[in-house]
Amino acid sequence: MDNEFQLISDGDGLAVIGEQATVEDFLASEGLPSKPLGLQRLTSTLNSGAALAQAGSEIAVQSGRWVKLTKESAQAINKYGLRESKKSGLSTGVLKGNKGQIKGFVEFAKRPGSLLGNPAILAGAAGIMAQLAMQQTMDEITDYLAAIDEKVDDVLRAQKDAVLARMIGVGLVIEESMTIREKKGRVDQVTWSKVQNAPATIAETQAYALRQLDAVTEKLERKTKVGDLAKAAKEAESTGREWIAVLARCFQLQDAIAVLELDRVLDASPEELDGHRQGLKAARQNRLELITQATERLMARMDVAAGTANTKVLMHPAKAPAVVQSSNHLSTAIVDFHQRLGIERARESAEARRWAHAAKEVRDKALETGADHVDTAKRLGNETFDRAKTATGKLSNRIAEQALRWRGDDDKTQEKS
Repeated sequence: MDNEFQLISDGDGLAVIGEQATVEDFLASEGLPSKPLGLQRLTSTLNSGAALAQAGSEIAVQSGRWVKLTKESAQAINKYGLRESKKSGLSTGVLKGNKGQIKGFVEFAKRPGSLLGNPAILAGAAGIMAQLAMQQTMDEITDYLAAIDEKVDDVLRAQKDAVLARMIGVGLVIEESMTIREKKGRVDQVTWSKVQNAPATIAETQAYALRQLDAVTEKLERKTKVGDLAKAAKEAESTGREWIAVLARCFQLQDAIAVLELDRVLDASPEELDGHRQGLKAARQNRLELITQATERLMARMDVAAGTANTKVLMHPAKAPAVVQSSNHLSTAIVDFHQRLGIERARESAEARRWAHAAKEVRDKALETGADHVDTAKRLGNETFDRAKTATGKLSNRIAEQALRWRGDDDKTQEKS
């Protein structure tokens, strides 16, 4: 397999497997950042047998790198036409390269020991890829919590709810198990027994946090006056960010459990690994949808509140912009959270209409339509009133000048007669 390298994509990441120099040349030519895949972990799970033994020796000499799939990296590999398997959900292919120059797609190698031709190795590689993708998200969430200066443990400790108290204990046990996994390189029965009941507690906490976000949304829906909206929006900004932090922690711990679970299945029942990986992926997608729906409902309600405030900015020059500001702050936190989880949504920040701009609109309308809007113009404040007065003065001067011209014309007519 001189200069051949193998590609595996699971929709979340890309594995590039081959001789080290060839793999590095390919990644450099495409500009793809990567991290070690860690295929060597699979050698301990291979059973005896000539084909599997040969596959194990093949793994030992292969270099594997993992790339997180983004829009850019996905475009970079789509051109190679990887072949998707409906059974596994994986897209695979073998390419030939030489110093970054790809010579073309080649068929799977037929000889024994081919990684892509070995279902056990392919399933194992896909399992490791899933773990790397989830660990990447876990790191992203850690960065997110640090970026919003929100220590989720502090948020949890501030609550008196028993379900959140249990969440703290579960988190500590999971972190301990992840540390043992890192040191031992596997998850044995003792380690797994510590965390196997944790998913129920995490799910309970997630459901609780989602209900709290819905309650924040419903509270906003009941407010119509700008003063009430400003107060509710400020509370929503603070409370919403806290419960989003709790959701972030839930998702982080759920991914950690899935990483441990895949290791346990790989160690105890490797033949079930592929199906288990696909089941975990489907369950993870369901969690993402629940989080997306709840956070987007809140974001939409904040947008409505901002829109309502913008229409009443003249009457409430201080409180209306405050509603928009709270909306933007919370929505920014939600969008950032979505990005960390890989949820792609677009939202433009609402822009508060400045009081002076709104005042100018009313002033112009008052000048055009006459005395009907005099009372409105008076409410614009001293600065805007002075501007309106100046504009009205200029208009009066123009009228006076025109009257003088008319009078002059009349005098000339009388003189001629």
